[in-house]
Amino acid sequence: MASNAKTCALLSKLSAALASFSLSRPLSTSSAPADASPLASASPMPWEEPVTRARRPFRSKRPRDIASSIFISTIIAAPVYVIDNIRCQERTQKMDKPPILQIGPYPQWDQEPLDATFQVHRYFEAADKEKLLAEVGPSIRAIATRGELGANRAVIEACPKLEVISVYGVGFDAVDLQACRERGIRVTNTPDVLTNDVADLGIAMMLCQSRGMIGAETWVRDGSWAQKGLYPLKRRVWGRRAGVLGLGRIGFEVAKRLKGFDMQIAYSDVEAKPYASDMTFVADPVELAKQSDFLFVTLAASAATRHIVGHKVIEALGPEGMLINISRASNIDEEALLGALETGKLGSAALDVFEGEPKLNPRFLALDNVLLQPHHASGTIETRKAMGQLVRDNLTAHFAGQALPTPVL
Repeated sequence: MASNAKTCALLSKLSAALASFSLSRPLSTSSAPADASPLASASPMPWEEPVTRARRPFRSKRPRDIASSIFISTIIAAPVYVIDNIRCQERTQKMDKPPILQIGPYPQWDQEPLDATFQVHRYFEAADKEKLLAEVGPSIRAIATRGELGANRAVIEACPKLEVISVYGVGFDAVDLQACRERGIRVTNTPDVLTNDVADLGIAMMLCQSRGMIGAETWVRDGSWAQKGLYPLKRRVWGRRAGVLGLGRIGFEVAKRLKGFDMQIAYSDVEAKPYASDMTFVADPVELAKQSDFLFVTLAASAATRHIVGHKVIEALGPEGMLINISRASNIDEEALLGALETGKLGSAALDVFEGEPKLNPRFLALDNVLLQPHHASGTIETRKAMGQLVRDNLTAHFAGQALPTPVL
């Protein structure tokens, strides 16, 4: 669109210049004086009146004058035609692009193709969001959002023509699914493409917290190594017991990585999984915590899983246990977790998600037995590009009348 605007401006200047040039020059290229015609000097015939300056005979334009006139007129008109054509194309493209509401920002590599394909209204940039919804809501056909932002009932109801919500992320608990069901609105997410990166970070958090790597770096940087000697001893990882609460895509990838540490692996889910025959199934999360030194929370969030990790699970994990959450904050009772960490009833925690993030409870900041991460489990360039592509693929498929690649509803 910006390049088209520049082209129009340039062509307008060219058209004006050519028009000015044509008006400043005579069409004839003859160098003879106006009264130098042979008819002006010849003796008139008896039946003719003498030719004077005040009265000259009609003279047809020469062919070269006519051609010059046509050429200049064409040159002047051409830029105007091109400008009108460009503006017409832009209007057509705008009409062809489905209007969508973008709830939160995306990386530039995702934003540019999204803008090129859809008529994007940026909800997150609006100073008065209610006013924006009142203005564009009636025309919105799709919502592009992020997992932690979702789309609540108020936003959904402000868009009566809404057909699909495409979530940038695997979690969709922030989308009001009931409101979507009531109106037959489709919902998609971006599973699989982020699974391995999330599992990687979960393992990294376990290693980092268990071996005290953040504190160890500080020990070197602040001179403690030179002044105080060796860094305090920490706990090993290999050969110990690991529990995985929720053996879905991410949970299974976590368990696969834990095998490389020769750990005893158990899991809890709604039922035993046929693809996990070499792992121990424990139906009760409390019992799973009792059998674990490290408890990974990898559940999809829902009303049924809210605070599934509460006082009983945390106490069962105990003062030597570590809780690692790479799922959703709502799966853990934060008040119970903070109380256990502050009193030593839970050994430690490694967390990538928080209630009210990014404004997490300040009590976390005062603790030295918790590793805090800024909800970046899927935060690699490769994965984020794949997630953005899948968001667009779902939107494009919907408007093309094709099957959605990754439907939730």
